Amino acid sequence: MKEQPVYLDESLSFEERAKDLVSRMTLEEKVSQMLFNAPAIPRLGIPSYNWWNEALHGVARAGVATVFPQAIGLAATFDEELLEEVADVIATEARAKFNMHQEFNDTDIYKGLTFWAPNVNIFRDPRWGRGHETYGEDPYLSARLGVRFIQGLQGHDENYLKVAACAKHFAVHSGPEDLRHSFDAVVSTQDLYETYLPAFRACVQEAKVEAVMGAYNRTNGEPCCGSDLLLKQILRGEWQFDGHVVSDCWAIRDFHEHHKVTANSIESVALAVNQGCDLNCGNIFIFLLQALEAGLVTEEQITQAVIRLFTTRMKLGLFDEKEQVPFSSIGYAEVNSARMQELNRKAARESLVLLKNQNGMLPLDKSKIKTIGVIGPNANNRRALVGNYEGTASRYITVSEGIQDYLGEDVRVFYSEGCHLYKDKMSGLGADNDRIAEVKGVCKESDVVVVCLGLDAGLEGEEGDVGNQYASGDKQDLRLPGIQEKVLKTVYESGKPVVLVVMSGSALAIGWADEHIPAILQGWYPGSQGGRVIAEALFGEFSPEGKLPVTFYNTTEELPEFTDYAMKNRTYRYMPGDALYPFGYGLSYTDFTIENVQVDTEEITEAGIQVSATLRNDGKLAGGEVLQIYVKVEQDGAPNPQLKAFQKVHLQPQEERHLMLHLPVEAFGLYDEEGKRRLQKGNYTVYVGSSQPDSRSYSLTGKKTAEFNCVSTLEKEV
Repeated sequence: MKEQPVYLDESLSFEERAKDLVSRMTLEEKVSQMLFNAPAIPRLGIPSYNWWNEALHGVARAGVATVFPQAIGLAATFDEELLEEVADVIATEARAKFNMHQEFNDTDIYKGLTFWAPNVNIFRDPRWGRGHETYGEDPYLSARLGVRFIQGLQGHDENYLKVAACAKHFAVHSGPEDLRHSFDAVVSTQDLYETYLPAFRACVQEAKVEAVMGAYNRTNGEPCCGSDLLLKQILRGEWQFDGHVVSDCWAIRDFHEHHKVTANSIESVALAVNQGCDLNCGNIFIFLLQALEAGLVTEEQITQAVIRLFTTRMKLGLFDEKEQVPFSSIGYAEVNSARMQELNRKAARESLVLLKNQNGMLPLDKSKIKTIGVIGPNANNRRALVGNYEGTASRYITVSEGIQDYLGEDVRVFYSEGCHLYKDKMSGLGADNDRIAEVKGVCKESDVVVVCLGLDAGLEGEEGDVGNQYASGDKQDLRLPGIQEKVLKTVYESGKPVVLVVMSGSALAIGWADEHIPAILQGWYPGSQGGRVIAEALFGEFSPEGKLPVTFYNTTEELPEFTDYAMKNRTYRYMPGDALYPFGYGLSYTDFTIENVQVDTEEITEAGIQVSATLRNDGKLAGGEVLQIYVKVEQDGAPNPQLKAFQKVHLQPQEERHLMLHLPVEAFGLYDEEGKRRLQKGNYTVYVGSSQPDSRSYSLTGKKTAEFNCVSTLEKEV
């Protein structure tokens, strides 16, 4: 009887099994497995495997799947539990689709179980086209949501990963898109550790993310996918990461073609592998054989990389009997099921941010409306529902469709596209602003008008995405594109009540609208069911509860240069002036009160500080509110108050809940120029409320945060 190979012995650790399997490979076979489209090795029973898959807000690019709100919309929920629930559902659909594809021998791209999500880069500049893939501008919020998203994807089985997640793009990466292949993001050690690394650190150390993807750019002179500082010293050294590192796609080719830090492909692949990059999204790792011959890499380094890769495949159960892997029984019927669709709507409901609601204009009263106008290029735009890196929905419901479905035969709905998303006219042969008469006609017939403006993933996204009209996916400025504001002004001049719905993945400078339009709702890219949910929000089926995960600025002019990676004057943490709409801000249809706010001590000790508060819904509608806690280090040069704890709560009318949130001693530390987080002797202020403790938030909400003066007699690294 033939003895079973060690790598099939399920009693051994995954790494032991991977080592045995890799030891049986030839050098050429090992190198072949370091490509994202790894070929089969039939003699060892290794099937082909494609590592490339995407799941920022649903299983992407592989046919039908539930299309959740884009990541920036999920961030606006400020709801950690929801993020994990959404990711768990994504992983369920991923397994269901994988099992189906395996049944029919389909191992193509986007059909595997290794998902290159989440994107935890810091959205430091609103012009960055890929910002909507992230969880916003704050390191703490990004860390908390990233951790829970990874835990949802990877699951909590004691033996197997549900799917393998990947934190990207490591690190200091947020545009410009058209320079990313050659750009050097120069950043101070302090900004690196205070802003750009915390979310990645949490993903590695807390969530135990299985993979990390390097970025295209250089950071302080080193290409990120071959960086000694990032990959060796920090990731595998300081943080003890033991998963695998994957390059961004064709990024290693940039080493010699654009960054000019190596002379050719052979030197580039050697640099990447020497610094700990294990998997090549691209095909350049085929040059590793020549790099080995030239003495630029060792076979031991190649072997180590392949062991890491097969350890991941082992953790996914890809070499075990199906009966042993709990996720192998998930059937295709789970995909886009009623349960998934309901969660999709829940996520969309929580993501909407009510920016303005003058005199309680919203919600609209259906019984008092006979006609309604729906106007704007995003009113019936499916692309404005989904963002990028999206799957295919079984049904899309735009805002126009959602309003028509909601109102049925009771109210007449008039619709006009109003204008093109970014061009000056709709018809190639028409005059500029060729729908303006129709806009006026719709306004004349309507009791109230809903205007849907903004962007879609054809205007903001990744360099190379089909249809990016400006700046390789980045925004040139923060204005509404084309003649959208002209159309909005025309609607306003009609004298009819106006509601503005903004659908975008980033902050826009909508100052004119803030001055003139009574009700404004930020819809993000709300997912395939988003139009239905927005309609329900407008008519009061639920109360909006989202909070801004990014700052809405007044103008582009107040921003530093896009290419400047210093955090000074950027984001709510370092900006000197008032925002149009601040980070953490969002209104509700109901009214919440925060009372009995207390801290257990005003002296900061090793145990940190415990904060307690009672949150009560004093209004007439059920709703969600976020208790937010900010810490200000009262020292020269310290950042503005920074978010250090938050909790989302849902309450029925007159219901209250007592909350306890912990501020660990680390929440009071700041990083120095050596990259050490230090607690200093001195004064600190703790702010507790439902928004930032800034004057603009107070003027918008009418609510002040509670504040406590705390002191530290300790001086130490934390």
